[in-house]
Amino acid sequence: MKIEASELTVANVAPLVDSGVAAIHAGDLTFDLSAVKAVDSAAIALLLTWQRAAQTVGKRIAMTGCPPGLMSLAKLYGVDQLLAVHPHDS
Repeated sequence: MKIEASELTVANVAPLVDSGVAAIHAGDLTFDLSAVKAVDSAAIALLLTWQRAAQTVGKRIAMTGCPPGLMSLAKLYGVDQLLAVHPHDS
């Protein structure tokens, strides 16, 4: 699933929860975050929610094109190992 939002923040992640869960249940387990430029802690909560949804069906999600800020937050919160995140290819 390609995330088209340029920001994943508390202001806009709520609608993405359901669309991501629906994608997971449809078998789409890779989330392309290459359009995302700005994040806050809500982005981490969103990714963890998606990961939990995937675990309920015995799967794991992967994120590609992650912005550096997301990578930093995941490490800061100690969840980088829980999330399969791959940095944005510059």
